[in-house]
Amino acid sequence: MTTLNPHAKFDQARASEYETQSRIALAGYDACHELSACILSASLGSDKKHVLVAGAGGTGLEFLVMGKLEPRWTFVAADPSAPMLEQAMERVSGAGLSNRVERFDGAVESLPSTRKFDAATLIGVLHHIPSDEGKDALLGELAARLHPGAPLVVACNRCAYESQPLFLDAWARRWRMAGASDEEVATKLGRIRLGAVPPASEAAVEAKLAVAGFDSPLRFFSSLFWSAWIAFRSAPSA
Repeated sequence: MTTLNPHAKFDQARASEYETQSRIALAGYDACHELSACILSASLGSDKKHVLVAGAGGTGLEFLVMGKLEPRWTFVAADPSAPMLEQAMERVSGAGLSNRVERFDGAVESLPSTRKFDAATLIGVLHHIPSDEGKDALLGELAARLHPGAPLVVACNRCAYESQPLFLDAWARRWRMAGASDEEVATKLGRIRLGAVPPASEAAVEAKLAVAGFDSPLRFFSSLFWSAWIAFRSAPSA
């Protein structure tokens, strides 16, 4: 199973529209990434650190903000979608960060389990995994590649879309605000309903983190359906 991309939907066409779509669909897209970098920095400090970015394809914003904030950090960019990862690496190159970002074409489970990281991020990925088992497996694979005590930032949509009709309506109006027609809005909402399966709730995300081996989840960002947490790899049992 390809954990990060089970529907193979992040093709070249999706990659080309991803940046615009992301910033409209998530109010606070840039703020979430900036706060993710800041909270990791507050946790890790500014010494040399090696960070795994899972589902790294797209805007490359994780690398731009973390790389600017912490010039001694290095990164592995892992993503099974070649077009999405290529787009991110172009941004990395343009920012002069190529010597600090290692490209890995593949899902997290394809990384050698002997590689251990000081931190990891999983931003905008978990709700694209269709099954609970797949979500659990991905979080477990991340835990297996982190040092004890290492932080993980996870951000995703975190409840069933139909459970919050007011949020759906607000989402639709945000697309209208960006210039989409009523027909385009209906199409986008249809794709959202069919194309992603969020965890059932914030509590469900935190329970999954605990099962995967993470302690002390702390939510630090929320925007309509979206939330972001930092959690820490549990220490091995004595």
